[in-house]
Amino acid sequence: MKFILSLIIVGLFACKSKNTNLISKENNMTEEVNFVPDYAITNPHVLIYKTKANYNKLVPVLLSEDKSEIISYPHPQDLIIGDDYSLPIILEKDYLWDQRGINANIAFLNLTYQEYANLKTIPSLNKLNELIIDNDPLIELCDCGIKTEALTKDLVNKLIKEDKLKTTCKVLK
Repeated sequence: MKFILSLIIVGLFACKSKNTNLISKENNMTEEVNFVPDYAITNPHVLIYKTKANYNKLVPVLLSEDKSEIISYPHPQDLIIGDDYSLPIILEKDYLWDQRGINANIAFLNLTYQEYANLKTIPSLNKLNELIIDNDPLIELCDCGIKTEALTKDLVNKLIKEDKLKTTCKVLK
């Protein structure tokens, strides 16, 4: 019994994931914030990215691994959440917080969210391919795990400002 308990305790310490301790100073008080990304595959992940140009208001589509064809694109109404568009959240140093579900094979269309959402019908794949303005727009792409209460815009901005994004989150590109 002691042997099994010892194995469990050793296993817990051996499986300890990397932990980022951030110190924030507000009102001359020091508060330690712990954030450990959770990479559960059952929930959407928080993806933080940076692009070569300002594509913030342009519609993303997903390409095949060889980037030769579109494999996923939104319905015009998929771009609307409530009374607004599912635009990325703007972060420090030109980073963006994805709200659509991108990956490393993203491309951008030469249509804004508003223009695309106003379409009455989905364009054909041929037309969508013609509308691609950049099929390799990413400079960086990081997976920060699933959205939790600890994973806030302020925390991600702090990671970016302190150059800890790539050491805290999984670098995908």
